[in-house]
Amino acid sequence: MMTTKYLKKKINEFTQGGTSSSSAKLDTEISESLHPNHFTVCKVVRHGFPYEPTAMAYDPVQNILAIGTKNGSLRIFGQPGVDCHERHDSDVAIIQIMFLINEGALVTVCADNSLNMWNLRQKRPAILHSLKFNKEIITYCHIPFQSKWFYIGTERGNIHIANIESFTLSGYVINWNKAIELSRKTLPGPVIHLSDCPTDQNKLLIGFESGTAVIWDLRIKAAENRFNGAQPIRSICWHFEGRQFMCSHTDGSLTCWDIKSPSKPVSVTYPHGKVAVKGGKPVDPCAPIMKVEWKSAKLGDPYVVFSGGLCQEKGGVGTPCVTIIQGKNTTVLEMEYPVIDFVSLCETPWPSAENQDPYAILVLLNNDLVVVDLTSPGYPCFENPYPMDLHESPVTCVQYFADCPADLIPALYSAGSNSSRKKTNYSKKNWPIKGGQWGTGGSSDQEIIITGHADGSLKFWDASQVTLQVLYKLKTAKVFERGKQHKSLDGEEEPYAIQKVTMCPESRILLVAGASGHVLLYRFSKLEASCEIMTLEVSIIYEVEDPDTPETELPPMPPNSLKRNTSTLSADSTGSLTTNSVPPPAPPSPNPSTGAHKPSTSSGEGMRDGVPNLRVKSSPQKYTMGFQPDLCCQLLWTEGEPPPLVTCLQINSFYGLVAFGTVNGLVIVDYIQKTCLLHMGTPNLYGSADPYQRTPRSPKKPKVPQSLGDIVEQLTDNERSRQASGATAAAEQPNGICVSPTGNNAKKMKSVTDGKLTRSKSQTSRRVTKTQSNPCDAGANGDKDKDGADSSGGGGGGGIFSGLLSQSRSTFSFFGSQDRSESSFTQSRSSSMSSLDRESKEGVQSLYFVESYARKTDPVTGQVIPETEKYSLTSPCLWVGTTLGSTLVIVLTLPPPGDQRISQPVIVSPSGTVLCMKGTILNIAFLNSNGGLITASTEAWKDMNYEQKEGEREKKKPVIQQRSRMSPSASTEMADRQFAIITSEKEAKVISLSSQTCAYRAKIAESSYVVVADVISMPNKELCLACYVANGHVMIYSLPSLRILLDCDFVPLTDLRVGRTFQFSAHGKALYQCSPTEIQRLTVCAEHSNSLHDMLGDLFIPCTTPEAPSRGFFKNLFSVSSGSLDRQELFGENSGKPSRSIAKHVPGSAGMEAVKAQSATVGGEIARTKLELIKRGEKLSETEKRTADMMQNAESFAMAASELMKKQKNKKWYQL
Repeated sequence: MMTTKYLKKKINEFTQGGTSSSSAKLDTEISESLHPNHFTVCKVVRHGFPYEPTAMAYDPVQNILAIGTKNGSLRIFGQPGVDCHERHDSDVAIIQIMFLINEGALVTVCADNSLNMWNLRQKRPAILHSLKFNKEIITYCHIPFQSKWFYIGTERGNIHIANIESFTLSGYVINWNKAIELSRKTLPGPVIHLSDCPTDQNKLLIGFESGTAVIWDLRIKAAENRFNGAQPIRSICWHFEGRQFMCSHTDGSLTCWDIKSPSKPVSVTYPHGKVAVKGGKPVDPCAPIMKVEWKSAKLGDPYVVFSGGLCQEKGGVGTPCVTIIQGKNTTVLEMEYPVIDFVSLCETPWPSAENQDPYAILVLLNNDLVVVDLTSPGYPCFENPYPMDLHESPVTCVQYFADCPADLIPALYSAGSNSSRKKTNYSKKNWPIKGGQWGTGGSSDQEIIITGHADGSLKFWDASQVTLQVLYKLKTAKVFERGKQHKSLDGEEEPYAIQKVTMCPESRILLVAGASGHVLLYRFSKLEASCEIMTLEVSIIYEVEDPDTPETELPPMPPNSLKRNTSTLSADSTGSLTTNSVPPPAPPSPNPSTGAHKPSTSSGEGMRDGVPNLRVKSSPQKYTMGFQPDLCCQLLWTEGEPPPLVTCLQINSFYGLVAFGTVNGLVIVDYIQKTCLLHMGTPNLYGSADPYQRTPRSPKKPKVPQSLGDIVEQLTDNERSRQASGATAAAEQPNGICVSPTGNNAKKMKSVTDGKLTRSKSQTSRRVTKTQSNPCDAGANGDKDKDGADSSGGGGGGGIFSGLLSQSRSTFSFFGSQDRSESSFTQSRSSSMSSLDRESKEGVQSLYFVESYARKTDPVTGQVIPETEKYSLTSPCLWVGTTLGSTLVIVLTLPPPGDQRISQPVIVSPSGTVLCMKGTILNIAFLNSNGGLITASTEAWKDMNYEQKEGEREKKKPVIQQRSRMSPSASTEMADRQFAIITSEKEAKVISLSSQTCAYRAKIAESSYVVVADVISMPNKELCLACYVANGHVMIYSLPSLRILLDCDFVPLTDLRVGRTFQFSAHGKALYQCSPTEIQRLTVCAEHSNSLHDMLGDLFIPCTTPEAPSRGFFKNLFSVSSGSLDRQELFGENSGKPSRSIAKHVPGSAGMEAVKAQSATVGGEIARTKLELIKRGEKLSETEKRTADMMQNAESFAMAASELMKKQKNKKWYQL
């Protein structure tokens, strides 16, 4: 009978989202300290180049740069480390940005005809005001320096004036029909330029697209002069004296006008055009000059800088360029990408300054930001300190490590600085954008971001602070031969593109998967080395029919492909180790030049078979300090079909094993002995525990082993007829099961002191064949290990499965089979998110090396099933998750460390455990009985080249993390010793081990699906399950109870790039690639979100505006200025009321920070006002008192004077 306390506990678990299984019995509950208030989703910082930029502006006093993009994003850059990203509410392009110079604000003009005022005096800029035009389209705006009014030009040719502080329109309007000549019969076109005269604020220069320019007198409200050009205008700029201005045109010409001579221009030039007759048009057409600037110099001739204008070849487009003209010197700077905009950086913000002296040019390109140094000979470029080369080659994958060893970042930085070439073509001066101030706070975590690129390169970034700093660059394409290469597996022209990458930070081993079906293993070394790369060639082939799905909540399995398994171990000039189906093929003829075997190909019509997509370099190569290649695994073409794509990677440095899954199978490699342990199609991994009844397509063919279970059964019969082998006995490699080569036949790669590589070749050629009747050959010593498996010391793996005979009966488990209504979910997705369609094969989607329970114990008595007594202890295992929701367990039997690990084989055997869920398995993790995360043991890093170079031959014990084996005892037989956290596209389950009962279950997505899931740690070391769902929600669950802690609508999966690159990491941190050129970092931790205010830098630093340039007596005497202009009098209330239908004012939120600051300011002002009122009252009372005293004294004085007058009234003067 259940107690009341127990019922309350069950009700509480149910309401919190976790479903407790009745079969999961826990002696001790795991305390959970995480609550919903510990979580929030907050964007931290955005890295990279702004995607599709459209506008740029620069504050010359604050020295900060703003860039607007096509989707409404606003990036503001200061000195390196000061980077801010904000976005408009709607995805509209920013067409223009204007700074209120040295006032901590800027205005953005958007394509939806809105103007937005941004406040930069806070950590997170926010919109203060918005002005939305209803009837007219905004084309150009201008804010005069130190003015409270700005001009707005429209497509109709009208100019409106608005107040900056109130963001409301003035009644003063310049209509197009008053600006142009009355005799003109056509519209002047959109307004493309507005600026006031540098020396006379009363004169406004208006440029129309049709080619007309007008100088408007603001006081008299009339046009002073009109200038009619023959070509459409693109931009206009003033000379600092205010007497001339220059226009750029669509035909590549520059025209200079005098404001007193509107009849014709002073000059018309084609800077890059070949003119046959002086004053005529060029022979070849020129590209339009999109923008021109005319800047004065204190010493020398003024600068004329413009973009475009080059001669266009017939039928071609002009090369993007920026031209600098100073006197008779013309310099053309060709750009790699189209020029969006450019700005000249001057010493003073005053346009009327005689010594503007531009010292640099900011050039915004479509995919880059270039800063040209004008003060150095040859105009070199500044080296960009921002991580804007993130997309130097398109980013294809991202990996995030938020908690790395402290010595890893310095090691990578040292390797990067050592391998990078000295760049001498950059300017030696400091980066000119130096505004803002760093934040006071920061993270103490050692964070690294690895980006994989389409050209096969990897970049390692230091992400410990707000900004990214490149540490090291690795080019994987150097491993392969150049020349005519095949395309990648998806048909793209990037065969080296990085698909997956993972790293063991402790051992500094890097694993990289490429687009051509290749997997590279790198080791980190501080020394240069010359080595030859060992190559493993693997095929994954199988043949099945469409399966009959059992009645479970599993989705039906769609695979309808292929064949069986083959594998090749090639060691360049030392031959190959090949496994094929019967009958075995003849060995390939060696290459006479290199001695290596040529890859086998089919004799059909160009059909490729048994060859890799890329060819590894056969000769030893020299590698610098850093990551050096150690092993290359290549998947082969099979009967004209390309190698399968790699979907997941897993490495364990303590086991010395690498596993990677593909869209149709699994491969396990021993990188210590350089051999393949397992290569098998996913359907064949089930063995007799296969929930799908797969039948071969060709029943007439003789039966061959197709799975781990079949091989075990075959070995049962073969064990009885095993014969001892001789010294040169052939080693057997069963289908899909590879045995580590040992003894004299092992092929190893060794480095010697001189850096050269030597190999020990086998004395006899090895040819491995597989038949059904022959028994496994015994090893040279024939000894057996503790588990009953043979430990082959010299022969190479004979009889290694003899200890598995008692495991022929497998265990198969289903969870939640009572809910069969959800079995209709059939859509499976890959983690690469390359396709949302259903896969035709069952692929491997997730892998996890762990020391766990491989078999199931009796859920009632807790006793180990007799046949599985061998697995009552924890043992090294590989947990495999598939695209159809199955989780399989593969047992790994490792030799003891030391010499035996090198000489004895690693045994891979099935466990028979299959756990089923709905949807693709995305993540597998493990908790111990205390709720802590169980991670695989790792080996500490050691430089192999250093040990071999110094002649160290002694075998040292590796420094490892402590492994904990849990054995049942009288007190723990009934207890659940481990928890497996398995997350699929639809649900998450907590499975108790070794009873394999479902303790908790949570349905994450009903109508959508989970894209990314991971078990992460928070700053307090507590664990939680983080999920990113395709509907844009970020969800956090407690562990192990699976209570929902956070459900926040964040970013919908509108771009598959987001799902492919979304990564959770330690301490609640995450990132994703938000655009082809940018990476967004975020946090789900409320503690980090609260400290983000201190981490971010300040954009606005209060400083004094430079004084206006002094003008001499004669300049003032002969100046065109007509005195100062009172804009408030012209544009204020006296100008009348504007039409309400033109534009609508929308107040902005200005952000919570501004609200808090405003409330604090208002509260302080009220307190100060009250205090002043009190003081004033006191002073008034004192004044009244003094006044009363003075009045009383005055009355007394009057009375005394009256009495004295009366007394002295009748006396003569001489009596006084």
